[in-house]
Amino acid sequence: MGVLDSLLRRSAPEADHPPHRGYYATHDALDYDDWDDRLDRVDHALDAEEKRRRRWWQRDYWLGRRKRWWASHILAAIIGLFILLVAWLAVTAPLSKSLEPIAAPQITLLAADGTPIARNGAITDEPVEVSQLPPHVVEAFLATEDRRFYSHWGVDPRGIARAAFTGTGGGSTITQQLAKFTFLSPERTLTRKAREALIAFWLESWLTKDEILSRYLSNAYFGDNVYGLRAASLHYFYRRPENLKPNQAAMLAGLLQAPSAYAPTKHYARAEKRMRVVVQSMVDAGYITEAEARQMRPPTLDVRARNELPTGTYFADWALPEARELTEQGYSRQTLTTTLDSRLQNIARRVTQNAPLGGAQVALVAMRRNGEVVAMIGGKDYAKSPFNRATQAKRQPGSTFKLFVYLAALRAAWSPQDRIANTEITEGSYRPKNSRGRYSESLTLEEAFAQSSNVAAVRLLGEVGSAKVIATARDLGVTAPLPEGDPSLALGTSTMSLLELTSAYAAIAANEYPVEPHAFARPERGFFANLWDGPSSFSSSTQSEMEQMLRAAINNGTGRAAMLSGPNFGKTGTTQDNRDALFVGYAGDLVVGVWIGNDDNSPLQGGISGGGLPARIWRDFMNSAMNVRGVPSQPKPREQADPGTPIEPLDVPDLGDIPLGDGNSRLRIREGEAVLSTEIDGIPVDISVGDQGVAVDEAAIEEARRRVDERRFEARNRREESAGSGGAAN
Repeated sequence: MGVLDSLLRRSAPEADHPPHRGYYATHDALDYDDWDDRLDRVDHALDAEEKRRRRWWQRDYWLGRRKRWWASHILAAIIGLFILLVAWLAVTAPLSKSLEPIAAPQITLLAADGTPIARNGAITDEPVEVSQLPPHVVEAFLATEDRRFYSHWGVDPRGIARAAFTGTGGGSTITQQLAKFTFLSPERTLTRKAREALIAFWLESWLTKDEILSRYLSNAYFGDNVYGLRAASLHYFYRRPENLKPNQAAMLAGLLQAPSAYAPTKHYARAEKRMRVVVQSMVDAGYITEAEARQMRPPTLDVRARNELPTGTYFADWALPEARELTEQGYSRQTLTTTLDSRLQNIARRVTQNAPLGGAQVALVAMRRNGEVVAMIGGKDYAKSPFNRATQAKRQPGSTFKLFVYLAALRAAWSPQDRIANTEITEGSYRPKNSRGRYSESLTLEEAFAQSSNVAAVRLLGEVGSAKVIATARDLGVTAPLPEGDPSLALGTSTMSLLELTSAYAAIAANEYPVEPHAFARPERGFFANLWDGPSSFSSSTQSEMEQMLRAAINNGTGRAAMLSGPNFGKTGTTQDNRDALFVGYAGDLVVGVWIGNDDNSPLQGGISGGGLPARIWRDFMNSAMNVRGVPSQPKPREQADPGTPIEPLDVPDLGDIPLGDGNSRLRIREGEAVLSTEIDGIPVDISVGDQGVAVDEAAIEEARRRVDERRFEARNRREESAGSGGAAN
């Protein structure tokens, strides 16, 4: 039965299970796709419910797979953009710029005979190396500027947060400050702060911490026009930064917050108070103890360098750009010799100051035939008006421009003896008049030039053509706009500078063109250089005929007031309504231009004309200057010791620096002059012995005497008080 029952059950069909009574069947008829869809719907429902309950600030909110994908890609994009920006900085902001002075170093200009004439630029010195500085010097700056400098990556979030919460400090690291004053403008915007941070990261990736700190200390501003720790140490304490004492280093570190406000030479009390803040910061940072801080006394200043030369003159302002081009980029101060002749400059000053100018201004330029400027007056008083009327003012040259008209005619085969009509012009829209209504049937070119006939010059311009006249002016170095086809061009209605006009006359004197005016001697060109790319010249007949007419203008024409005892050549110029009066000419090796006018271009009082006061100033200058023996030109600008401010710190002895006695006195030998530097009651005093006799700094000696008297008075008061207190005790 058991076997039979088994067979019967096996052959009988199996009954279907009722669908979904609390379980799912696992036999072959299961629909897996439907099952997956059901599970997905359940997951989505659970995720939606969970997301509804979570908030964006919770960590689990961002753990979804899709969010992780977006977050990782956004982070990768930011990193890639950062790398591209750093690469862009490497190209557009060269790293070497952080090792260049942020202010133009000081340049002292000397006259050709070595006389100091001007000083311009910042006081800088060689960069410092952090590894060579004493620890207390570095610690003073770190304590007050960036205590976490050696632990952050260029931007310090903790420092920024501390500055935001406490309201003290700017939150900028030393690296950011280096980035700011080396690469960026001083504007205060979020964009600049972002760039500052980016450059700080870049500097940190390319430089070591010591290199960053060295470059920062070498460029920081310390007040008194002093940049860099070495220059500041020498300026305020007359010693190298490697030899600074702790109190001196603390005072210098305190200056960085507000250099002008804390400069101890002007605000010592403020500097001392700020130094105390730095000292306390060093205590808080663990660099020094409270006991060491209490023992630290304010340092004594030792400012020995003098800066008595003017920071600018008309000539110096004009020469300075050329001087900057000649000097190499660096921290060291430069002393350059110019072409200015101090004796000729004094003559120019004297003759212009003695001239009865009234309220008018005056300008004078004197140069050699090769363009070396030896004297320059740009106005009556530089202190009241530094505007240089010899180089910057663009005024009408008047009849002095006729030089180009007549020279163009000579180059076009005209002769000084050829005649031209001198009758009044009565036709056409432009009808110039001759001075005082003087006309004649005709004049030779020489006579017309000497008498400065306006109608003859306009007719000659028409005969020669304005294009040839303009080409001649361009050959002689005139760059001012010159309108072609304008008949008034012949009478000098186009504006130009006195320097440009005088240079053109120098080309006639030298028979070489163009002549480029310059403030520093240039080496003579060699034979092959002249052959390949040398200056041009006129034919000997053209130059001789032009000089013939220039000499006639002085001897027989409008320039008779400028006549000298020897050969002289020149031309007068007066503009409409006597607004400008000029005389330009040459004699010997000097080419000189004189201009008189009002800054507002109003007519000159008294009807001053080019043949009057300008011609007399020119004559007076020439009469005195011709007796002055010129200083030989140097083949190139030469550097020499600055006779105005020798930098010879006591702890850096140099050759010719001889210690005397206890070491507080020294004897220095400088180019025929002996200088004894000593101290009187702590006051530095220099005594010079040279060709001019003995020179003593009387102000320093008087200050020393005053201090001695004060100390004696204080000592006497203390003794009297001590005696009085002793008697009362008895």
